[in-house]
Amino acid sequence: MAKKSKKTSRKKSGQGSFGKYIIVGLAAVTVCLFSLRDVILPLDQFYVPIPITVPEPETVSAPDAQIISAESLGLAGAADVVELTGSRGINDGTEEQSLNLVLADKVLVQLGAEYEIEKSLEELEIPEEPITYFGYNNLGIAEVSNHLNIREKPVDGNLVGKMSNHAACEVLDVEDGWAHIRSGKVEGYVSTEFLLTGPKALLTAQEVIEPVAIVSGDGLKVREQPGINNPVITFVSKGEELIVLDQMDDWIKVDLDGEEAYVSADYVTIEDKLQTAVTMKDLLQEYGVQSTRAQLVEYAKQFVGNRYVWGGVSLTNGVDCSGFTMQIYKKYGISLPHHAASQANYGTRVTAETIRPGDLIFYSKGGRINHVGIYIGNGQVLHASSPRTGIKISSMYYRTPARMISLLP
Repeated sequence: MAKKSKKTSRKKSGQGSFGKYIIVGLAAVTVCLFSLRDVILPLDQFYVPIPITVPEPETVSAPDAQIISAESLGLAGAADVVELTGSRGINDGTEEQSLNLVLADKVLVQLGAEYEIEKSLEELEIPEEPITYFGYNNLGIAEVSNHLNIREKPVDGNLVGKMSNHAACEVLDVEDGWAHIRSGKVEGYVSTEFLLTGPKALLTAQEVIEPVAIVSGDGLKVREQPGINNPVITFVSKGEELIVLDQMDDWIKVDLDGEEAYVSADYVTIEDKLQTAVTMKDLLQEYGVQSTRAQLVEYAKQFVGNRYVWGGVSLTNGVDCSGFTMQIYKKYGISLPHHAASQANYGTRVTAETIRPGDLIFYSKGGRINHVGIYIGNGQVLHASSPRTGIKISSMYYRTPARMISLLP
């Protein structure tokens, strides 16, 4: 490539020497090279980089874990130091944790945070107002095989709620391995051993958050296929939430206890939501029910958040809807078949006005019973719903009940 030349003029002088002209010329060339370095250097096809020895990074020992060597981040200029100005998360004062905080900030940028980060990450500008992600200022995500207990106080406090795997919470404080959290209507303490925070929580939330269809009118028809001429499976009450599987032009495909179903897009609103905790109230005090019923319900509620497995009979490792009711009643001396439609033929029929905690509620599809749960009082049913949600608590009218029976005195 030919080098362009530029003529310059200067006054003649009777002083100086030829050597002086050489020095001036070399200086000019040097200035030109420095001026063009930003243009030439990125074009690696025109030059061969020269290895440069970089001094070893200084040891970082700040007590608040606010600095970390650039080399640890794989950045150029290992002797440089990256300063964190307000990173979120729980840090333990180690360099490794500082790296996690930097990664957290990089995650936040990917999630749409309005941050301006210099290319070298030397300066991080954070807005003065707190920023929320997924609706949380300090997000925590449960990471458990089945469920995470929420206690009234650390260590040996009474059970006040449960978080299923990947349920979200607001982390209010952390001390001695216990996090003070708020999730849904529940506030209490959980072990930090089973709680993700910082970048891990944000990444997990991004992976597991799901759109839900919130019913905006009473008696929404749920159909087997999209289209008003297709059979109606059930009716769903206003305010109920259905997990969205797919969004079509006029119809929404939803998960109905592990089966695909469809609702009109005109009568639902779609929101992205993370799961939250469920509250575990003492039914004996709240409802004044007989001790056997209260004991059965409290026993059943221990398994909230556990896995759903079709055909399963293990309350801890996996169970389906009829296997769940079968195993719960077995503990209280009542034998039931492992089949929802068959269980519906046992006991005495009751109505919505006479049903009591511990009774069974059945649901149907196409006129045939295909799902069962345990009524726990306060208009709620406890059931093994689907592989997506496991054992959960729902409104008894999350779909239209087909039959209700009582097996207890």
